[in-house]
Amino acid sequence: MSNDRNKSNVQPTGPVAAPDVARTGETGPARPERISSKRILLVLAGAISSILVALFAFYRLRPPEAVVQTISPTTIEIALAVVGRARPSDLVEIKSPNAGQIIRVFRDDGDAVAADAPLAIIRSAVEQAQNDADVARAAAARAEATRAKSAFDRTRALAADGFVSRAALDEARAALLSAEAAVAAAVAQTRATAARTGEFTIRAPMAGIVLVRPIDNGQVVSAETTLFQLGSLQGVEIHADVDETYADALQPGMSARASLSGSKSQFTAHVVEVSPRVDATTGGRLVKLAPDTATRIPPGRSIDVTILVATRRNAIVVPRQAVLDATTAPKVLVVDAQDIARARAVKVAAWPSSNAIIEQGLAAGDRVIMLPATIEASTKVRPLEQADGDNASAGE
Repeated sequence: MSNDRNKSNVQPTGPVAAPDVARTGETGPARPERISSKRILLVLAGAISSILVALFAFYRLRPPEAVVQTISPTTIEIALAVVGRARPSDLVEIKSPNAGQIIRVFRDDGDAVAADAPLAIIRSAVEQAQNDADVARAAAARAEATRAKSAFDRTRALAADGFVSRAALDEARAALLSAEAAVAAAVAQTRATAARTGEFTIRAPMAGIVLVRPIDNGQVVSAETTLFQLGSLQGVEIHADVDETYADALQPGMSARASLSGSKSQFTAHVVEVSPRVDATTGGRLVKLAPDTATRIPPGRSIDVTILVATRRNAIVVPRQAVLDATTAPKVLVVDAQDIARARAVKVAAWPSSNAIIEQGLAAGDRVIMLPATIEASTKVRPLEQADGDNASAGE
């Protein structure tokens, strides 16, 4: 027991070691300032998360934007835009009255010719030789007639003196009459041959410009072959093929605006003829227009034409993209007083205009959604009014 008591009373004789601050910090209680920093970070993270969730819910659940146009009736032009081609007011296709071979061509595309100017010769050498032969036969007949006339005159003088009989005089008279008849026949044959020879010299029926020359020297042609296409020097027409569905609305006298394709310069024109015949190939009718003032346009040039069919007052038009199911059951989305998109059936005019002409279903003040494909019907929207400069105002 003495030993145990001695052990318990033993006091350290060396210096007492100070506690390890670093280790005490690891195993001991945390400092108050570090606990406050962690709490602040947790509170901030929670607040930010709440804000983000609230913003996401706000943008996810708020009504979508919808660009709308407030309907305002206006005056529009009902017009038809077509592409036509210029051609001379008088256009002649020249053909040969007889089949044959082209011996010589005098004119080419673009040449200006005078009336009755030679354009080509068809088998001219053969026909001219035949004419020369007929002229020679006519000359021989005239010579024979001259000889018969001299014989008749001598016989008549001898008969007067009683040296020849009456029968000899009658025979001389008959020979003279026969020779004169032969002359007449030969002359008629010459004229006929000359006429045929003239037909084989192809001539211009009027002054104009050669537009097309599809023939060449040595080519054999028939009476149906077009040798030249000749256009008049004065006057221009515009020919356009218009779908029969819309051509029924066109009438002579309607005014039009026209411009050469690719050009901004315009000139006025008017409809002069609407063909009653429908082309079975294209399903269109030929419409002819004439410029109101003299205009030089190269034949065959493409021309953009807008024909003014009618003027409609208090018309309602919207862009075609604002109409849903246009070919089956056309409708639009209209924003009501509670800013809810409502589907409304409309009637669209069957006319090829850039904007849809609404005949029934809309009225002044209605707000129509411009891009209805992005909006569901019966949903609330945030309407954004379209700028006035973007409003549809024309029926072309």
